[in-house]
Amino acid sequence: MEISYHGHAVVKIKTNGTTILIDPFITGNPLTDLKAEEEKPDVILLTHGHNDHVGDTIALAKANNSQVVALNELAVYLQKQGVNAHPMGVGGAYQFPFGKVKYTLAFHGSTYETETEVVNAGNPGGILFYAEGLTIYHAGDTALFGDMKLIGDRNDIDVAFLPIGDNFTMGPEDAAYAVELLRPKTVVPIHYNTFPLIKQDPNDFAKLVKNAKVQILEAGQKVELP
Repeated sequence: MEISYHGHAVVKIKTNGTTILIDPFITGNPLTDLKAEEEKPDVILLTHGHNDHVGDTIALAKANNSQVVALNELAVYLQKQGVNAHPMGVGGAYQFPFGKVKYTLAFHGSTYETETEVVNAGNPGGILFYAEGLTIYHAGDTALFGDMKLIGDRNDIDVAFLPIGDNFTMGPEDAAYAVELLRPKTVVPIHYNTFPLIKQDPNDFAKLVKNAKVQILEAGQKVELP
């Protein structure tokens, strides 16, 4: 498996001949190294409906016949836009040919804005992805919450992607406490420095983490797997 980070909350996973993009906010993302017209994902996984996470999903999915996996209300909306979307619910899991996906709680909002309307995209979520004997957790946008301990108790997490930007999500202190609850082997900070309101020094977060390896990645860099 190859896992790389591409700015904001964008993660790319290559596994079993499948290319997966999580939250492909590419166009308009000042921190990404990706170009939307060059990406050819087989699968897109979405944590929630905010535009800085849905990003280029509709265009990418239509251009590449990608399968999109999203929580139900967002998936239904995407289906109405002509996208091949698989709906799921928080707490539900599904075994796809490329790996198993399970949605967790996340405490945040989830609306998708078009030029003419604001669409209720249902619940936000985090994603647990299981493939090749590894467990990857992408928390999406979330506050710290106590049930992260349940996620850590019930999963041997190899890599966790956690937001540290504060203002809209956990800040460095809460994210470091989340690491204690989740107990991942490796943690990658995400969702910071894209906009002025979420400016952070990831090294401040790293100094607070006691029991996991912290990898601070620039856009395009790969995760060193445990």
